[in-house]
Amino acid sequence: MTALATDKSRAATLLEFDRTTSRWGQITMGSALIFSLAAPLYLVLFGDLGITSGQVWTAFFAVAAAFFVLWFVEPITYYPVLGPAAMYQAFMIGNIANKLLPSALVAQATIGAKAGTKRGEFAALMAICGAAMVHVVSMLLFVGVLGTWLVSVIPADVVTVARLYIFPSIIGAVLVQLIVTMKQPRVTVIAVVVAVVVLFVLVPAVPALAKPATGIVVLATAALAWFLRSRKDAPAPTTLVN
Repeated sequence: MTALATDKSRAATLLEFDRTTSRWGQITMGSALIFSLAAPLYLVLFGDLGITSGQVWTAFFAVAAAFFVLWFVEPITYYPVLGPAAMYQAFMIGNIANKLLPSALVAQATIGAKAGTKRGEFAALMAICGAAMVHVVSMLLFVGVLGTWLVSVIPADVVTVARLYIFPSIIGAVLVQLIVTMKQPRVTVIAVVVAVVVLFVLVPAVPALAKPATGIVVLATAALAWFLRSRKDAPAPTTLVN
């Protein structure tokens, strides 16, 4: 009886946590959107800069054409790993692919938490908090205090090489960590094959698909992984805490 009461209390606590994070997540995201648009709107409406509505819409559609696919692909891609609470954090902070997602994956792998469980969600949540704190402190120290001095000391050739290779190296590490954590060889092979076909066959044949290529790979991989999934083993029931 005690164990049943404990389970009910735990479920109620997790439900309240979800409600609270959803409510405050929407409030903070909406507030951030308003504040981020306030200054540009003020300049356009009251700055007497000669900016017309036609120019604003032209700029918007130019950006939308390049990033429209990512508006849908990124939330769908990150949600299974991060969970709802960490998603609010991640999109408020930014640098998801090269900072927050690796932090979440390492935290989940360290404590043996599976993505899609509450334990995995809490691990991602705390990892993002830690990553954000490290980012803020390092920015204050290495950019705000020592930034000018470091730039003058580091050779220009080293800076050029770092800019060229640091992002692919981070993404490569994230990919390896994700493969090891998820342990889905069938999906991994499908993703690699789809990416190779899109990058070396589809994009050269149709150059206009270069920008939405990432979205094409994600959607095609998800669809093929679903249709080619193993049907031998029934999926395990979802638990609240892993």
